[in-house]
Amino acid sequence: MTNAWRPTGRDLLLLVALTLMWGVNWPMMKFSLRELSPLWFRAWTMTGGALLLLAFFSWRGMNLRVPRAHWGAIAWLALPNILGWHGLSIVGLSGLPSGRAAILGFTMPVWTVLVAILLGEQRLNRRVFISVVAATAAVGLLAAHELNALAGRPVAVLWMQGGAFCWALGTVMMRRSNLGLPTEAVTVWMMLLGSACFWLIAPLAEPFPDVQALSAGLWWSLLYGVVLNYGYAQVIWFNMAKRLPPSASAFSIMAVPVVGTLTATFIVGEVPRATDWAAAVCVMVAIAAALIPVRAKSGA
Repeated sequence: MTNAWRPTGRDLLLLVALTLMWGVNWPMMKFSLRELSPLWFRAWTMTGGALLLLAFFSWRGMNLRVPRAHWGAIAWLALPNILGWHGLSIVGLSGLPSGRAAILGFTMPVWTVLVAILLGEQRLNRRVFISVVAATAAVGLLAAHELNALAGRPVAVLWMQGGAFCWALGTVMMRRSNLGLPTEAVTVWMMLLGSACFWLIAPLAEPFPDVQALSAGLWWSLLYGVVLNYGYAQVIWFNMAKRLPPSASAFSIMAVPVVGTLTATFIVGEVPRATDWAAAVCVMVAIAAALIPVRAKSGA
């Protein structure tokens, strides 16, 4: 018989904290975009988060050194994982309600399965089919609303799906890489390389922000992104990924769009529509079918 995972109280507390931090981060980012343009937002928060993680892991005595031969591979991995996902998703968020963007962004586990199938790492089965149908329904519901709305921005839906695909591609590339380095080290250096790229791209694509005109609320929202989203949440995630089964992270990921949709009402005043809730349910079904493993049959 296989041993079932029995979560401790601390495990459950960390899962809830991670889900809340990631979920609330979507309306917090939308709040920031009222005063700060998308690429400048990414440059500031990702740089701060990467430096915070670098200091924390160094303080913990973790070896973050990267051999010279691995820098090319890390830069290659940073293209989809950092520039693709973080860049496209923040541009998409700037044109969508935060709850809707979170729902669209979290189709990424479905894209991961599809990329794995294309690369021959996984076989197409009934669960994958259900996952794809549910995710497609979610995207269709929200895209239709954007097309029908007077001020809708359907192109933002494409930006979000492009970001979700990049996240999936990056996940598969990380899984196939054989660098022999701690995940924490690879993530920190990918973030730092990505931050440098955002600092180069932002001045070319967007006007310089007027720092003196930024409100206190904006600075608090940026602090949230640096300390909680990029900092504390990442540390929790690394700790969980090493100890907990895939089903635990799947349940956490399933709840993030719901938390984002709920909290958006209080943070940025967005009222979710029936199509938003229907799409959120579809995405939860899609993530469950894609990530939660089939329980093995027990036998003597």
